[in-house]
Amino acid sequence: MTDLDVTQLQTELAGKNPRVILKSAFAHFQNIAISFSGAEDVVLIDMAQQLNKAVRVFTLDTGRLHAETYRFIEQVRKHYRIDIEVLYPDHAALERMVSQKGLFSFYQDGHQECCGIRKVEPLRRKLRTLDAWIAGQRKDQSTETRRGLGEVQEDEAFSTAEHTIIKFNPLVNWSSRQVWDYIEAYQVPFNELHRQGYRSIGCEPCTRPTLPNQHEREGRWWWENANKKECGIHAGNIKADS
Repeated sequence: MTDLDVTQLQTELAGKNPRVILKSAFAHFQNIAISFSGAEDVVLIDMAQQLNKAVRVFTLDTGRLHAETYRFIEQVRKHYRIDIEVLYPDHAALERMVSQKGLFSFYQDGHQECCGIRKVEPLRRKLRTLDAWIAGQRKDQSTETRRGLGEVQEDEAFSTAEHTIIKFNPLVNWSSRQVWDYIEAYQVPFNELHRQGYRSIGCEPCTRPTLPNQHEREGRWWWENANKKECGIHAGNIKADS
């Protein structure tokens, strides 16, 4: 359990720019890592490397990612000369689900069970080893589930009575345009799927390009209601707004 006053720190960081938030995160925690999957996360890696060359990075390999995403992970590893820890699902739980329900049960049952096995549980195992983590969430990614995000928060989804995990959201107030302005200005690597109309990228069966004037999250789990469009990694967002 951390002695950090999260409410006070949130007050101090409210409205601050991402570099200030990252600097505070590294000042308060040594046992901290960045969760990497998309464009926002590479922006955070780029910024973090200027503050902490030893910053740790991890990513989730669900086994259902696009080939372009695997190439992107390797591109980021080489570009920044960093180790990226790859987390995998528990094979027994995965085999059991697939043998009982097939490979595409989420189209009928919803994505929560599949995401729970492929993403949430591997992340839970990782977060048990950390005191804090850094995520690339932005408020404007979802008016349904992310509008109440703060710059720093106790992670209600993964904290336990024995272990409190703190989550930092340095890009919480940035827009998609600001993210891409940074990527273009600093030549930050990005997933080549973005050139094909994908704006929010997850697993291949659950992600599709968005149409003009569609919100970026409409390409994720398009067969479900907007208020369910969290995979479980940021489940606390739904709880906060329910």
